Amino acid sequence: MLKQMRKLTVELAEIAGKEKDGIIHRTFAHQNSSADRKDISKNDSFPEYVQKPFFTFEVLHESKRSRARACKITTPHGTIFTPAFVAVGTQGALKAVPHSVLDDANLDLMFANTYHLLLQPGHEHLQKAGGIHKFIGRNRPTISDSGGFQVFSLGLDADELDESKSPNKNNNDDKNNNNNNGERNHVGTGTKELKSRGKTKHKQQNLLEKVDEDGVTFRSYRDGTTLKLTPESSVQAQKNIGCDIILPLDELTKYDISLQELSESVDRSHRWETRSLYEHLKNVKEQAMYAIIHGGVDERLRKKSVEYLTSLPFDGYAIGGSLGKNREELKELLQFLMPIIPRDKPNHLLGIGDLPSIAHGVRMGVDSFDSAYPTQIARHGTLLSENGPVNYRKSEYREHFGKPAEILGNSSGDDECKCLLCRKHSLSYLAHLDRANEPMAWSLATEHNLHFMGRTMERHRQAIMNDEI
Repeated sequence: MLKQMRKLTVELAEIAGKEKDGIIHRTFAHQNSSADRKDISKNDSFPEYVQKPFFTFEVLHESKRSRARACKITTPHGTIFTPAFVAVGTQGALKAVPHSVLDDANLDLMFANTYHLLLQPGHEHLQKAGGIHKFIGRNRPTISDSGGFQVFSLGLDADELDESKSPNKNNNDDKNNNNNNGERNHVGTGTKELKSRGKTKHKQQNLLEKVDEDGVTFRSYRDGTTLKLTPESSVQAQKNIGCDIILPLDELTKYDISLQELSESVDRSHRWETRSLYEHLKNVKEQAMYAIIHGGVDERLRKKSVEYLTSLPFDGYAIGGSLGKNREELKELLQFLMPIIPRDKPNHLLGIGDLPSIAHGVRMGVDSFDSAYPTQIARHGTLLSENGPVNYRKSEYREHFGKPAEILGNSSGDDECKCLLCRKHSLSYLAHLDRANEPMAWSLATEHNLHFMGRTMERHRQAIMNDEI
């Protein structure tokens, strides 16, 4: 049955390659011709998975008290110890701090966003530079996404569309804005989710133009150029970027779509991920590819996604799509999902970085987490601490001249925070820099939060080794 499903998936991918509208779009990478896809369709099954010598996975210890485990992932650019927090270097850079901070904070893996790197400086440019590791000067493990999350996030929610309209716009304008996304409604009703992308400077208008079987068409926020991303072009771009772990193109839908729409989206993601895997296996280039499990908070669809994707020779599994509207829904989802995901490969929870969710995810057996949350809140006035978030912009800290550890905790011992702020400065100095708009404020705060995440994950790893969680 699974073999037939794989064959059908490839046949659908072949159909998707046919010209639909006769419009020529600029694409990020060379598009496969119809002939190329016919060659692909002749392979009605994938080879059995064999662990690659350049990407190995080893379970160091499984807790006797929970599903938590401590593992080691070996990549061409170093080792990742899990559970791990993955810092987000959107454009190949951490905001406000150099890459060396990750090593100091004991964070092994960095996330790079394909969408942003495609637009600037371009994946061909990174290929000429010798790949992302040489380009950014960090010879440590990296992971890239397909670009899909950012592309689908370009679509505005219904309430955002209302806000973006001028008083003179009529109903026809509104209708056009809501119907230009192709076969599926990606604007939804705007329900807030645990993992959602808020309105940004790049999201002032609806830039998501069309979603069809072939891929997704959108406009660049930089210059308005019409672009198209397909499973094949996303993989080709990630090959040029050169991260150690890459992800297939998938479809991102909103939390509050209908069950039928969600089911269709899961099927489409499976077809796109299958095409991505075929493209990847043409030239592996010492890269691993994780599948992305979908299904929203619907257990039946999540189970279907696990069963299909685990039948294919992916190197690991990412948990994607909508993860619920709050932490409780995420908790319930992981309680159902983690026991049915195979434990012989690494897994990753996409886009989650808050401490309660990480703690529960670790107990359920999640290996790694990524989020821009710790670095983003640092630039907006918040330090992570043992006593909860600390808003360093509050007036009470303007005259706190003692060590920051007096407020943030961990003032002594091996677990002492070794960031520059905690070693050399005071919260009063940090507050002064922030009020003066000195970039050093955001550097100090960001470095502290990354160190905090590194220490937090090290505690989780040690607690697992000691069977404490």
